[in-house]
Amino acid sequence: MNNITSFFSEFSINQIGAVFAVLFAVIDILGSIPIIVSIRSKVGHIQSEKATVAAGILLISFLFFGTKILGLVGVDVQSFAVAGAFVIFIIALEMILGIEIQKGVESNSASIVPIAFPLVAGAGSLTTVLSLRSQFSDINIVIAILLNMLIVYLVLKFAGRLEKWLGPGVLSVLKKVFGVILLSIAIKLFTSNIGALFMNEIKI
Repeated sequence: MNNITSFFSEFSINQIGAVFAVLFAVIDILGSIPIIVSIRSKVGHIQSEKATVAAGILLISFLFFGTKILGLVGVDVQSFAVAGAFVIFIIALEMILGIEIQKGVESNSASIVPIAFPLVAGAGSLTTVLSLRSQFSDINIVIAILLNMLIVYLVLKFAGRLEKWLGPGVLSVLKKVFGVILLSIAIKLFTSNIGALFMNEIKI
């Protein structure tokens, strides 16, 4: 009972705002609109509720059990980040070159991979959640995650309208531009974690 009381007693609007801003920037759901539209055009439909709930569960679970979950399967945070970088790299290549690497992806699976992971709850946002815990209270991080998931849901839900509003020409340009940005993120994520992996191997 004391733990629950302590959990809620640390509620802070200022902390929620700070964490929300950090996660919003890392998730970058608005910048991912061209990616979402591209995936939607391929699979026909994205289950926005399923994707949002899955991403929210991943982020909150990782907040409390991230290090333990990875430890159970013998994976460290750096390896996790590198794996996420490869998935992002493939999505970026599809967007830039107009090729299809992921064959036969159905809407049910697309809602989880790559929408929920790694687009929303990717290596960057998951590791960010872990790092935020050292600076902010758990209750405030959880609320900030939920607020971000609300925005994610709205963007996914109205992706079709956004597609019509922007038009095919604008979307084609945006898709390639954001594909390059996504490729840069993948490379940065890879290079910033591969060094730590090699250092760990040398120590072992």
